[in-house]
Amino acid sequence: MSRDGVLQGGGATATRPALAGMREALRLVESRTPAELRRRGVALLGDRQGLPWVRCLALDASGRWLGGDDDLPRLACDDFRHPYAHAIRRGERLALGLGEARSRLDHEAFQAAVAGLPAAWRLVVQPLRARDGQREWLGVLALAGPAAELEPLLASVDFQAFETLWCHLWAWQIRQRDERQHQALLRDSLAKLNDGARRRGLSERLAREIRGASPAIRALRDQLVRGAETNLAVLLQGETGTGKDLVARGIHEVSSRAAGPFMAINCAAIPESLLESELFGHARGAFSGADRAREGLFGQADGGTLFLDEIGDMPLALQAKLLRVLESGRYRPLGASEERRVDLRLVAATHQPLHRRIREGAFRADLYYRLGQFPLALPALRERREDIPELALAFVADFCQREGREDIGLGRATLRALGERDYPGNVRELKNLIDYACAMTRDGEDIVPEVLPLAGLPRDPGEVASAEDAPPRAAHEEVADLRRALRDYEATLIRQRLDRFDGNRSLAAESLGLPKRTLAHKCRQLQLDTP
Repeated sequence: MSRDGVLQGGGATATRPALAGMREALRLVESRTPAELRRRGVALLGDRQGLPWVRCLALDASGRWLGGDDDLPRLACDDFRHPYAHAIRRGERLALGLGEARSRLDHEAFQAAVAGLPAAWRLVVQPLRARDGQREWLGVLALAGPAAELEPLLASVDFQAFETLWCHLWAWQIRQRDERQHQALLRDSLAKLNDGARRRGLSERLAREIRGASPAIRALRDQLVRGAETNLAVLLQGETGTGKDLVARGIHEVSSRAAGPFMAINCAAIPESLLESELFGHARGAFSGADRAREGLFGQADGGTLFLDEIGDMPLALQAKLLRVLESGRYRPLGASEERRVDLRLVAATHQPLHRRIREGAFRADLYYRLGQFPLALPALRERREDIPELALAFVADFCQREGREDIGLGRATLRALGERDYPGNVRELKNLIDYACAMTRDGEDIVPEVLPLAGLPRDPGEVASAEDAPPRAAHEEVADLRRALRDYEATLIRQRLDRFDGNRSLAAESLGLPKRTLAHKCRQLQLDTP
């Protein structure tokens, strides 16, 4: 700056008030980004000082490329067909005539930039770098004009002060930007670490109920935590006895809805005529016997989680109404005139292959895709045999606490025998087996393999357990009506299973891999209810 505070060139200086240049300096200081700072510096030299051609190119983060703040192509710092590479390599100001520059430097972008400028002008390229710290390179400043205007300006103390302030602000802004980026990376890393620690904590919390250390069960718990972080509908699919109810409750307990209610219903256990009322509730007088209004499970679960077990057995008419609730968040109780809003997470479960049910026309494809926003496949016990010892010991402890028993143990031979068995009923079957064995063992003794009940069910629930279970087979040539033969076969098999379990339909249905409601329907259809 001159004594009167104005950045001066080589020509005559107009009289200005003292400190007038501080306004321009303040504009530089107020720049919010390096790009804005460069634009204001170039404008100060061009517009205020009257220089006819001013360019500023910045080094990128790699230090290999120069680029402007416009749409001009980038220039490589090791491409010596343009003058900017020479200035950076030398680390000092480069000055030459424009005619000479055009003849010696043939870079297309440079040639295009100076096309039309008088050959008699002088070209000056000033490398720019920080004046403190590591003195990192910032870029280059290129000026072109008559030598009589450029040389006095560049030699002036004012220009040196301008360059010092400009480079200082530029380096400071870059360091501030780099520091912000570094802090953002640190915050992201800490957030990921905190998220990881939080999720591990939730997974460990789930392990108190969803027991096991096998890769399959650990992966399930991790997926469960991820699903609980969202509001997506969850579809649990797995064989009978794999713990779908525990997983559904676990999703609720580690979600943001944990303080809300958790409601559950088995769709196969409720008669079709009552299921709609159970789910949606009813108004007073909605049907015969409805002497008062009743809140359904959707209303009771508002703000929490609703678990629909055996969703594959839901009647088609109700499936359509359930789909509407999921899509609109509204439902209408039976006999009510107004709709109600509901905010809940739906968890559905089934042991049936829903794709097959869809092909059979027994399940809506649109509902399947809506329920399966976050699908979870529960592993069968045969896929996690290494968890059997931990599960068995936990079931022994649960039995002793529940029954007031003490000091029942499990020896190695018993654990080995448990690990070698097949479990078509999965974890539920293992628990029932341990409960039986505990009941047959005195306090203070270990369960021995001899008290374990014999495996009475096949590996595949669809297989026949043994030869005596099999119904008499008709010779191929004697079958004249395939449908009648299959009906008789099915009736004989169901009757034998009912006889084996003394008429207990729950056990018979489980042994056949059927919901109890389906078995009841087949008994009526095959007229097995009549003596």
